[in-house]
Amino acid sequence: MLSVVVPVFNEQLNIEKFYEEATKAIQNLDMDYELIFVDDGSKDTTPLILSRLTEQDDHVRALILARNFGHQLAITCGMDYAQGDAIITMDGDMQHPPAMIPDLVQKWREGFDVVQTVRKGTDDAGFLKRLTSKWYYILLNALSPVHITPGGSDFRLIDRRVLNTFRLFREHDRFIRGMMGDIGYKQTTIDFVAPRRFAGKSKFSGRKMLHFALDGITAFSKTPLRISFYAGLLSGLLSIVMIVHALYSHLTGTAAPGWTTTTIMVCLVGGLQLIFLGVIGEYIGRIFEEVKQRPLYWLRAELGHKKRP
Repeated sequence: MLSVVVPVFNEQLNIEKFYEEATKAIQNLDMDYELIFVDDGSKDTTPLILSRLTEQDDHVRALILARNFGHQLAITCGMDYAQGDAIITMDGDMQHPPAMIPDLVQKWREGFDVVQTVRKGTDDAGFLKRLTSKWYYILLNALSPVHITPGGSDFRLIDRRVLNTFRLFREHDRFIRGMMGDIGYKQTTIDFVAPRRFAGKSKFSGRKMLHFALDGITAFSKTPLRISFYAGLLSGLLSIVMIVHALYSHLTGTAAPGWTTTTIMVCLVGGLQLIFLGVIGEYIGRIFEEVKQRPLYWLRAELGHKKRP
């Protein structure tokens, strides 16, 4: 059995097209399947469309979240409810081509536990987005002991054994691409070029992308904290040098009244302190979220037929 998990958020213009293309691709496979749509608190008619699809097709299930929890938690929700022997996660805006589903399944049948797609380009991506994405993965892999494939997306297939292991990971601030890189098992990749969105605009704002990027770094690397320590140590040593210089100038009578050196040092040390307090604050904030032990998500409704008991 194949489970296809599709997180959606205000995708009323794309869902039916995705459903048609995904169904067409899966029906060419010799296996039972379920399409699990996870509505991440949509404000448009997305839940109504999903309700209609579940009524007309027993292969479709819909999980309606009580509010918007974010893309990564919506994927997690769908994976928690997936019942397949192989599970594919993909977006519903047609930038993850449904026609590639048979290719992923074929790799799984060849014995791979994780089949990760690697985006080599996006038809509607601008120069700045391509550049920042490239350097983000360079920075992330430099900071993290876990290798994360540049261009990796949340379009992948995993085996049931991998899913059972993934379900043990219950942190709130999740970066699933990194978690899959760290999970092990037998992995392979498939390259693709992401087409334009079928309709509508991307729901990933600049603020959301920045938060997502920060989650990726802080979830898998303690290097920023170590940088804070070494920078603080260096700043302390420079301060000692400046104190020695000031005492020498005072004893030799060459010191002149002025504020330049004092201002520079106060700004330098104060700026470093504020920056690294911010870094430490990011980690403390994540600790705060984890110790509350709240559920990752909760549902408003579950629609459709369950394929297995």
